[in-house]
Parts: sequence; structure tokens; C-alpha cells
Amino acid sequence: MAFEKELAEGLAARKKQNRFRQRRVLNTAQQVSVTADQQPLINFCSNDYLGLANHPQLIAAASKATECYGLGGGASHLVCGHTDEHHLLEEELAGFTGRDRALLFSTGYMANLGVIQALVGRSDAVFEDKLNHASLLDGALLSRAKLIRYAHADTGSLDRQLKASSASRKLIVTDGVFSMDGDCAPLKELAKVAKENDAVLMVDDAHGFGCLGKRGGGLQELYELDQHELPILVGTLGKAFGSFGAFVAGSENLIETLIQFSRSYIYTTSMPPSIAAASRASLRIVVEETWRREKLNALISQFKLLCAEKAIPLMLSDTAIQPILVGDDIRALNLSHLLHEQGFWVSAIRPPTVPEGQSRLRVTLSAEHTAEQVSQLVSALHAGLKSIGATPNMDGRLGSRDE
Repeated sequence: MAFEKELAEGLAARKKQNRFRQRRVLNTAQQVSVTADQQPLINFCSNDYLGLANHPQLIAAASKATECYGLGGGASHLVCGHTDEHHLLEEELAGFTGRDRALLFSTGYMANLGVIQALVGRSDAVFEDKLNHASLLDGALLSRAKLIRYAHADTGSLDRQLKASSASRKLIVTDGVFSMDGDCAPLKELAKVAKENDAVLMVDDAHGFGCLGKRGGGLQELYELDQHELPILVGTLGKAFGSFGAFVAGSENLIETLIQFSRSYIYTTSMPPSIAAASRASLRIVVEETWRREKLNALISQFKLLCAEKAIPLMLSDTAIQPILVGDDIRALNLSHLLHEQGFWVSAIRPPTVPEGQSRLRVTLSAEHTAEQVSQLVSALHAGLKSIGATPNMDGRLGSRDE
């Protein structure tokens, strides 16, 4: 059959490029010490930044809600799937972020698609950072608005593009913490550019929410941006919060507009009520247990210091995401494999997730890690880099000895 042959050829081409993705089967709960494919590993690639995914209070809250509400949401929020737990979580997230209201979505991907599609159309333009997450780019493409990409974190580039645009509505969209580089968007400057050009600013702070700010409010708390300066705030509950789902926070008018026009909200079954209950428990822990952020920051500093001592070049990140830029696909895979043999789970990230020639290992740290585990990882990284013949280049990337 021609269809099957074409699929097989496409898969063969992906394998030849060393870009064939494979899943490992996790045999334990999501935590730092795991078993995957029956092998014990120390997990350094999870987004469970505060170590809450297997927290007993979240499990207890989910269990209690399941006894009360059952398992499934049953229908969309607008039909009969909006429970007390959903409503209370939205109210608590609105208060936590300092916004009028918040709206739950099943995933961060669906939130980004739904927000952009609901707010812009053919006569409008979306201005996106070149390193934005795929969901943000897909949201712009599906909206049929004109997609304009500005140089990474370059507000001057953005300002020029905004001034040259005659679009009816101008929507600026950026990641908060960039998921593959670990650096932060210049939100203060972006808010200023948005105001000067009568544009609307939207940030997806999936990797900052819970980790940054004194209370874990993310970049908007860190930079003290209110609802007027940052009208559209997207956060996820499946990373630092250890739960599942996502939310959008903003003005009364914004949330009502999304309820009326966001297709990925209107036509999706609500998340299980037990997940909403677990997220409420997680929110309380995020606010109260500030030691988790303090420990995470200490581990980040330790990792960076140890890497500097061993001349392991890192990208410019002060967050829990610490990428090691290798460049070549096969060497990134080899380094990941060598670490795996030493008992460390660190994924190799390759194109198209990252640009061509920028394959990397994406190390992520959690408050659940110990200082000893971080030290052991750095030693294994140093040995692995020597084994694959990688040496630092002037640009901070790792090259081979014969380059």
C-alpha cells in the first residue's frame, strides 16, 4: 500500500538523521529516583521543579475528590463538567496571580491555541519570539493572523516590526522562561514596547510559574507586572505544581471572551475534578513552603559552580533549566547514552525542537535532588564529554578535538 510505504520511508529518513524519538517506560512514580525500563535512574530531565508530583498531600486531595466527584469530568465546562473544585481553583489562581479571573484549560498547549485563536484573526498580527514554544507558534498559525517573528529577546527588533505593521490588533506573544535555553524573556521591556505601540502582551510562563518570585508567582511577580502591563498570563499546573492542566489569568472581559470564543476551551471535556483538587493542594504548598524555591536556587548555583570548575560550558540561564549545547545530533545522543549507563536520565534534545546545529542535553534540576546527586551528575558529565571528545569552543558550545 502506497500510504504505508510513504510512512515507512519517512520514519527511515528520521532514523538516518539520528532524530528518531523513542519513549522510555517509567515503572515508578514521577520523582528524582525512578526506574525506567526496569533500570534505576536519577532523573535530571523532569519538569517537576519543586518535587510535588508525588507529594502525599496532592495524592490525598485527589483521592478525596475522586470519592466525592468520581473520576471523569463528564462534559465540557459549559455543559455540565464545571465542578466546585474547578471553580474554587480558578478563584484561587486569580487571587494568587493578582488578576480579576482565571480560566482552566486541559493542557498548556490547548490554552495557547485557544487564547490566540480567540483574540486575533485575518486582519491582525501576532509578534512572536523566534524561540517560542511550538504551541505558541501553532496558535498563531491556526488563528490565520499574520505571524511575525522577532529576534530572540530583542525588544528593538520587536519595536521596529510593530511600528511597520498596519494590523488591526497587534498581539505580542512570548515564553516567560524559554524551555530549551532556560533564559527569561525581558518582560519589563516587552511591556513598555507593547504600551508604546498599542499592542497586547501575552506570556506563557509555564517554566517560571511556581519557581520564580517570593511566592512562586513567576516572572510577573518577579518583575511586578500588573494586569494592565501584562494583560494575558498563561501558566501550567503540570510542571512546578506537580499536577496537570493549565490556566489563563486576566481581566473579567478577557476571561468572558475566552469562554465565548476559545474553541479549545468550549469543545473539550473538563479535567477530572480530582486533578483540580490536587492543584489546589499544590498551590497551598507552593505559597507556604518557600524552602523549596530556596533549595532549588541553591542547587542551580551549585551545578553552575561545579560546571565552571570542570570547564563545562553552560548557556546563559539562572533557572532550573541548564542546557549543555553540544551541536551535533549524534554526539548529543552519545553523551545522553553514556550518562544513562552511569545511572542518570538526561534527554538529548535535537532539531526540530531546537535549531539546526544546536542539539543539546537539557539538564533540569528539582528541589527534590540532593547536593550529592548534583555533584555526581557533574562528574559524570565531565567524564562523558571527555569520552566523546568534546572540548569548549569560543562560543560556549562543545566541539570535537579535531575541529
